[in-house]
Amino acid sequence: MRSARRIWTAGALALLIGVGVHANAADDALYRSLGGEEGIARIVDGMIDRAYADDRIKKKFDGVNPKALKESIRKQFCQLSGGPCVYDGETMVKSHAHLALDKADFNALVEDLQFAMDDQKVPFTVQNRLLALLAPMHRDIITR
Repeated sequence: MRSARRIWTAGALALLIGVGVHANAADDALYRSLGGEEGIARIVDGMIDRAYADDRIKKKFDGVNPKALKESIRKQFCQLSGGPCVYDGETMVKSHAHLALDKADFNALVEDLQFAMDDQKVPFTVQNRLLALLAPMHRDIITR
């Protein structure tokens, strides 16, 4: 079941990217559904811990402070989901330009995020709402 779900979610993410859907966090419902700041922090911790151990992408994180990365992504997810946080980090273009990331790298991190959300028992529909907000970023992150 989990593998079929991953295929469906990857397909849905590709569709969202291809169609250029720009979801908008009009209120804090998604933020609350993700568990607020604490829930988002647990999700981000799980995602980054997985990414640093993920043989497919861990080398991309060489020299990156995991604590600072987690804090930056936590703020970003919080703001995107309608929470009270303010993301004050670099643009996606600037922060990823030197990494030579491809679709496989992007998809690996999305998988790590999905597993982290699964670990936190985030419902599938809520996961997809967050992924819809993040999907348009692929244009700024994938550089090769």
